[in-house]
Amino acid sequence: MESWRKHPLVFWVFALPGTFWLFVFFLAPLGFIWLMSFGEKRGIVDIEITWTLANYLRAFEPVYLGIIWKSVWISILVTLLCLVIAYPVAFAIAFAKPKWKPWLLLGVILPFWVNMLIRTYALIAVFRTRGYVNFALEWIYNALWLDHLFGPFQPLTLLYNNFAVVAGITYVFMPFMVLPLYASIEKLDRSYLEASLDLGASQFRTFWKVTLPLTMPGVVSGVILVFIPALGSFLIPDLLGGTNAQMIGNVIARQFKSANDWPFGAALSFLLMYATFGALALRSLMAGRKSGMEV
Repeated sequence: MESWRKHPLVFWVFALPGTFWLFVFFLAPLGFIWLMSFGEKRGIVDIEITWTLANYLRAFEPVYLGIIWKSVWISILVTLLCLVIAYPVAFAIAFAKPKWKPWLLLGVILPFWVNMLIRTYALIAVFRTRGYVNFALEWIYNALWLDHLFGPFQPLTLLYNNFAVVAGITYVFMPFMVLPLYASIEKLDRSYLEASLDLGASQFRTFWKVTLPLTMPGVVSGVILVFIPALGSFLIPDLLGGTNAQMIGNVIARQFKSANDWPFGAALSFLLMYATFGALALRSLMAGRKSGMEV
């Protein structure tokens, strides 16, 4: 800290470009959208800032509350699925042989090299009526001679429903859960696990009482990194869910595009942001109380 005070010019040289970028491309547009949430439409493209709360009150109409609740439970389900699947994957990578770890991590990071739009379209080929899943199920069905007993195989409806949306979001955001869990498990002192097992604890009790509490920072980070973007997803529900599985992100996108109701779309966006900030503040408060009790 003293070195920065002795050389303030160096500090400003490094700080100003990032601060300028953050203000111009993040804070200023965010502030503009926030102001727009208190506006009213005066024409096709004209918006007047009247500081009305009508846009926020409209968001509490039953139709929008239902979509918000649906988005929340889908996001919670996706987060739980990612956690249940990603934890053993991260654990296996952390305990793998050193020569295999880079390759296993590469397998987790590899999807980031492909555009999310392409990955989502690939899932359409997997889930559609004549897709790879139904092809595999039909082959198993015929191999077991079930077609002679129950008739021809009837393809499953895996696309354009809530299942496709949950599966798609889980697939896309899975790396965001694996990586923080791996970082937390990798730093775990394994002598604690050995001590627990030596003292007679079972594998399950060791995991529940030792491993999970010690890796909780990674769990919390993964939950935040998955839940927040899942709640605002609109591309995946639009492509995989169609009209049958709309989320609040689709409603917001529609307000800015086809409906041309930017004030209402801005209000919905900031309601999600307020809820996210509230959840993060609550988590920080609980973490602070826990650390205070431990001290």
